[in-house]
Amino acid sequence: MSAVRVQGLWKRFGEQIAVAGIDLELPAGRFIGLVGPNGAGKTTTLSMVTGLLRPDQGTVEVVGHDVWRDPVEVKARIGVLPEGLRLFERLSGRELLAYTGRLRGLPGAEVDKRATQLLDVLDLAGAQHKLVVDYSTGMRKKIGLAAALLHNPEVLFLDEPFEGVDPVSAQTIRGVLERYTGSGATVVFSSHVMELVESLCDWVAVMAAGRIRAHGPLAEVRGSAPTLQQAFLELVGAHGRATTTDLDWLGGGTR
Repeated sequence: MSAVRVQGLWKRFGEQIAVAGIDLELPAGRFIGLVGPNGAGKTTTLSMVTGLLRPDQGTVEVVGHDVWRDPVEVKARIGVLPEGLRLFERLSGRELLAYTGRLRGLPGAEVDKRATQLLDVLDLAGAQHKLVVDYSTGMRKKIGLAAALLHNPEVLFLDEPFEGVDPVSAQTIRGVLERYTGSGATVVFSSHVMELVESLCDWVAVMAAGRIRAHGPLAEVRGSAPTLQQAFLELVGAHGRATTTDLDWLGGGTR
């Protein structure tokens, strides 16, 4: 079974077309990167796939369930770490996980056990009683990831999970995600950092101007290009684009 199946997905905001009728099937049990330049439509696509934003047209299935016809079943099977994560900031890290787990219907003892393990693995045990409002960006990403993983979802959706995260926290998050996919679960994450995607993912979809330009196993999408970055630039039409036009005044300290 595919982890995600998208057919004819459209989204407009006024006159702007954010997602232009994409079809995409994401395999289960893989580490999948949805990559594209800023404004490509990645966040809008993930928001529609996870039920956070209703599409103008098209269908989305996650692990065989329609996102909009069967939202309870879908949301029980997915974890989401959106961009610009909003948390209950007046709760401590442990309280946030306890609250999230009980909302998910997990028994209290199981929530406490899983929360303790996640706080330890994500190096948050020392800050578990600290209010989330006082967390750093990296700590917020980690506690958000813990909340998304707490109910052991089949598919985990992450929107720019490494944005603004320090290298130590990034390595911790990476280790947890690799362990998660190693168990047979699926991770779908968006990014515009090709080096990160190339080091983590075994399957990618390239998006630009609201459309899917290429998708498939990493090696297949990269093709004969030496790196995914080079292949990406070719696919989105940015390879060789001039960057110094009319900037001959820049540099040298002259005004």
